Amino acid sequence: MLTLYFSPGACSLASHIGLEETGAPYEAKPILLAKGQQRTAEYQKINPRGKVPALSVDGKILVENTAILTYLARRFPEKKLMPTDPAEEARGIGTMCWFSSIVHPSYQRVNRPERFAEGEAAHPGVKENGRKSFWANCQEIDSMIQGKEWIMGSDYTLVDPYALVFYGWGERGKFPMKDLSAYTAWYDRMMKRPTVKKTVEAEQNISTS
Repeated sequence: MLTLYFSPGACSLASHIGLEETGAPYEAKPILLAKGQQRTAEYQKINPRGKVPALSVDGKILVENTAILTYLARRFPEKKLMPTDPAEEARGIGTMCWFSSIVHPSYQRVNRPERFAEGEAAHPGVKENGRKSFWANCQEIDSMIQGKEWIMGSDYTLVDPYALVFYGWGERGKFPMKDLSAYTAWYDRMMKRPTVKKTVEAEQNISTS
C-alpha cells in the first residue's frame, strides 16, 4: 500500500502528481503546514524532520521528492516515467537534485528569511538575495526548455512535475513568469495533462476548504 503525506501548495505537489502518473492506488494524507501539523507527534513518527513529502511503501518511509520520484519511475517501468538510458536517467536525477538543493532554497529565502539569518535587520537582504536567485533559477529552467516539449526533451518524465512547483511559486510570489516564454508554454502543456490538472485542483480544493 502506498500512502503519500503532502501539503497543498508545497513542493510535495511533485510527488503527488508522480503518484497519479503511475495509475497505482494510493492514499493521500494532507499535512497542513500552515496549521503546524508537520510538528505533531503523530507526523514526527512518519518523518522526524517534519517535512513533506513522505511516502509510506508498505510501512517503509521514503522522503524527498528526488528519491520518491525516482522510486516511482523504477517501480512502474511500464509507465516510462524516466529515461531508460542510464546516463539520461542520471541527468534527470541530477536536475531534480538541483531543484531540491538550489532552486527550492532560493524561494525559501524570500518567505522564510529567519531560517537563513538571525536578527530582523538581516531579513530584507536575505529576501532580496532570494528573489534575485530564484528569478535567475527560473530563467535557467526556461532556457532548459527552449526548443523542447518537456524538461528532458521530447518525452514527459517525472522531472516535469517537480519543475511545475516552481512555476506556481513564482506566480504566487508575483514574479513575471509570463516573461519566460518557454517555461510558460510548457506550463500550459502541463496543465492540459489530466493527471496534472486533477492533482492541482484536488490540492487547491483542500487549501481553500
